[in-house]
Amino acid sequence: MKISRNPDNIHQPVAAYVHQMEVSGHNRWLNLSGQLGMDLDGTIPDSPLEQLELALLNVKKNLEAAQMEVKDLTKLVFYLVGDFDIDKRRKVVTDFLDGHLPCTTMIYVVALAAPAFKVEIDAWACQEIKS
Repeated sequence: MKISRNPDNIHQPVAAYVHQMEVSGHNRWLNLSGQLGMDLDGTIPDSPLEQLELALLNVKKNLEAAQMEVKDLTKLVFYLVGDFDIDKRRKVVTDFLDGHLPCTTMIYVVALAAPAFKVEIDAWACQEIKS
């Protein structure tokens, strides 16, 4: 079972996330390596926003391969390089989450594994095992 909370004794979230998610019961966990904004054929878009959309799509494809959905995400960590239009970035993430609110962290870094990469996303998902 997953229970999302935004405690009253701290500020409200500033974007599409929750402050905490408690997981209990019998569950299956999926931990993803950092997902890049790279297409199946190795193409890396120049646009950081296109890389963000593609990295999120790669998260979704990993979830689907494990018979999970976006609603099973418990945590996302975004590593971003360079300038992103904050409103456009938030819209891309909010549209991807489609009302689901996992815990999130967004970190701006100097560089990723190669100069072309502007986005990397770590993800954790949890699904309750039905008896």
